[in-house]
Amino acid sequence: MATAQRVPLDEQQTTEPDDQTGRERVLPALHPARMEDRCFVLYQPPPVTGSAAEVEAFLEQAQFIAEDLDWLLALPHDRFWCQVVFDESLQKCLDSYLRLAPRGLDCTLPASPAVMDMQKHLHRSVFMTFLRMATHKESKENFITPAVFGEIIYNNFLFDIPKILDLCVLYGKGNGHLIQKMIENIFNQQPSYYSDLDETVPTVLQVLNTILERCGLRMEEAASSEPLKLGSTTTRTAMEMSTKDLEDLVLYLCDTCTTLYALFDIFPPACSAFQSHGFLSRLASFYELAVPDIEKAVKKRNFDDKSLQEDLWRRVSHSRKKIIEIAHLLIQHTCLQPILENSSENIHLFVEDFLQIFTSLLQEKSFLADYDEQFPVADDVSLLQQAFPLLDETRTSYILQGIECAWESVGRKKHRLPPSRATPELNEGDGACGERGLADGLAGGAEAQLDEPRVDKGAACTVSTGELESLLTHVKDLFPDLGEGFILACLQEYGNNSEIVINNILEDNLSPALAKLDHNLPRPAKEEKPPILSCRSNVFDDDEFDVFNRDQVDTSRIWRGRRKGESARALLNDKTHIADQRARYQAYQIVVDEVPVVKDEGTTFYGDDYDDEYDDTYDDNQVGANDRDEDSELLTRRPFTTPMVLRSGRREGDGEDEENEDEEEAEDEEKNDAVKRDQFVQDPAVLRERAEARRAAMWSRRGFKPEPSGNVAGGPRGQGQSKETVLERRKKEANKSARANHNRRVMADRKRSKAMIPF
Repeated sequence: MATAQRVPLDEQQTTEPDDQTGRERVLPALHPARMEDRCFVLYQPPPVTGSAAEVEAFLEQAQFIAEDLDWLLALPHDRFWCQVVFDESLQKCLDSYLRLAPRGLDCTLPASPAVMDMQKHLHRSVFMTFLRMATHKESKENFITPAVFGEIIYNNFLFDIPKILDLCVLYGKGNGHLIQKMIENIFNQQPSYYSDLDETVPTVLQVLNTILERCGLRMEEAASSEPLKLGSTTTRTAMEMSTKDLEDLVLYLCDTCTTLYALFDIFPPACSAFQSHGFLSRLASFYELAVPDIEKAVKKRNFDDKSLQEDLWRRVSHSRKKIIEIAHLLIQHTCLQPILENSSENIHLFVEDFLQIFTSLLQEKSFLADYDEQFPVADDVSLLQQAFPLLDETRTSYILQGIECAWESVGRKKHRLPPSRATPELNEGDGACGERGLADGLAGGAEAQLDEPRVDKGAACTVSTGELESLLTHVKDLFPDLGEGFILACLQEYGNNSEIVINNILEDNLSPALAKLDHNLPRPAKEEKPPILSCRSNVFDDDEFDVFNRDQVDTSRIWRGRRKGESARALLNDKTHIADQRARYQAYQIVVDEVPVVKDEGTTFYGDDYDDEYDDTYDDNQVGANDRDEDSELLTRRPFTTPMVLRSGRREGDGEDEENEDEEEAEDEEKNDAVKRDQFVQDPAVLRERAEARRAAMWSRRGFKPEPSGNVAGGPRGQGQSKETVLERRKKEANKSARANHNRRVMADRKRSKAMIPF
């Protein structure tokens, strides 16, 4: 029984009663007769106006869809797949939600809590339905053969490239890991999707060409391959087309860029498929031609509705940033990632592709400057030099110089923004009016985000006064009602980048500190610096000769050179200043332990009897009581010594000082007598003893024990030798072969014994 349960669904059979005859019949597990007759309602987006009737109609219709999807998800494995494969109304319902569900930049959903809750419920239910449809094995008992699974989803159009693109946009941001596993499983089980993806690239390129044609522009390749027909009318440019057409064009561009970025971010193998058609070079050319023209039209045209202009500007900025990030993903996954992972032996091919890509992009000045601002090319070149030491330095230096020229050609200074993955992002919402977290759990926050270009305060570039005035004028021309003080504060907040300031003002997306400022704040007046003389600081301030603070100075006390009536000898003999200092130092000789205090009626006592700072640690110990010192030695203090410079001549007590000095000199002479300084040649025996003692000490420190000296010489010949001499000579004879060439006879005997030398 257990074996029967583990049969794949495509091989299982079941017994069902016939509706016409009532007899039981054997049917495959996947059969149209097993499908439930249930009609799924098409999805309609939330109402824009938010009237009570429209809200009620939306809630009623959405409730039907939610109940049907909940019922579908609760079906067992075989019933679920029968309903998915054979129920066309279910597929139409899911397709309608993917097409009409609000994207991240849409802000059409009213603030009704009931509408928000219902939209979140639908969003999560649709996600769970597609997730179950992309899983061929739910458990050990419920699974489909992988090859058959690929045929089922491909032949019945359960998944196709447009659906995959919509799934990436709607659910990629919050559920990137699940969406990535889902799409990888689809492509792995059915490789035919790779060919469909490859056929999608020309369609995307045609979309870019359509946008250019609507703007009255043409790529060089298209212009060379398709000549303009005679008599054809010229298409209106972005500045000349109607407001409705411009709005449709911007929405079309924004949706295309957001969708492509979501696909490349979720499914990196798609980058290789697009790059095989030269998509990056076409995208860079499109950026160079269309984006500045559309930005100029949105910024310069007069709109009756300012909110529409702000929305279009936000979408154009979002599209511009997404194009740069798409280019980075293409380069990252087709060139850099294989090189860094070292997964292929042909690393030089990927290095060549990287160099060839940037060499072909050098003519796109604006694109290169914006790309290098977000993703510095010099960092990528540094990584390549570490991974591939044989990198051509000539080509890399040529590319880096070309990027520097691109910055100069667009008239911008090279201050880089932080990478997009580290920049703070403004959440786009959950497919409804920017509300974060469309569905809790798996589908929470599953929408694209609007990434605003922001500058870190620490990365602000230093500008001169003239450049700051130019930036101020640039912003002031677009917003004449704003005060110069407020504009300066915005420039300081966003690193002196006027483009970011303009974007944030248009989108009302200023930081909280700037939002609280008065928009009519005037420019602060320049503070006049105080004069140098009033703020100086000197050690001679406020003295009798301070001419900066005194109007009158006693000039009689000022003279140059020798004063009249005085001689140099009289000046040197004047010691009055020494006498003044002597009186000060004599005061230190008076040391009194207790000061008598006299109060009324002649009462005398000693003040400061109690001192809170007194240390009574040793009060119980009789310090010095058992010593034989005399009382005078304990009570006397060291006499105060007058400095030599204040001694005018020999006075009382000088004799004692001289006697002390004589005693010290006598002690020094006795010490010096111990070593005779006039001994030119010392005793050699003493020197040998000292050397031997040093040698023995050195050997003992190193752990070396000298060999005992053998008595080999012995006494005179003919008088006999001692036993020790005989033993030492025998030991020397036996061991002399260990040194020099004294073992030649032994080695010769050894060779002869081995028949190596003839006898």
